[in-house]
Amino acid sequence: MTTEVTAVEIGQRLAQLRKEKGITQGELADILGLSQPMVSDYERGELRLHGELIVEITTLLGISADQLLGIKATSQKNGEFKNRRLSRRLQAIDQLPKRDQDALFRTIDAFISKT
Repeated sequence: MTTEVTAVEIGQRLAQLRKEKGITQGELADILGLSQPMVSDYERGELRLHGELIVEITTLLGISADQLLGIKATSQKNGEFKNRRLSRRLQAIDQLPKRDQDALFRTIDAFISKT
């Protein structure tokens, strides 16, 4: 995998995470002290994020650097489910936008409360 592809993937994740938080490129640029075209360049992978900017973005969006960079944490036995099907579904749910997660949780809560 080339660095260019990685920068594009990181940029795509940045755009997705920013949109999930309801922040425009212009708003993100203002908060970070950048221009909107620079934010666009980061999201397209034309520019690579540097360490200090990664820290600022992750703090602002309330996410981890691993999430932004697409680094998967090593699995820990304490947090694993015996049911792999359940684990895969939980991972998929974790990738959904917050609005969809909330709707799904309401459905699950309603189902559980009936039992």
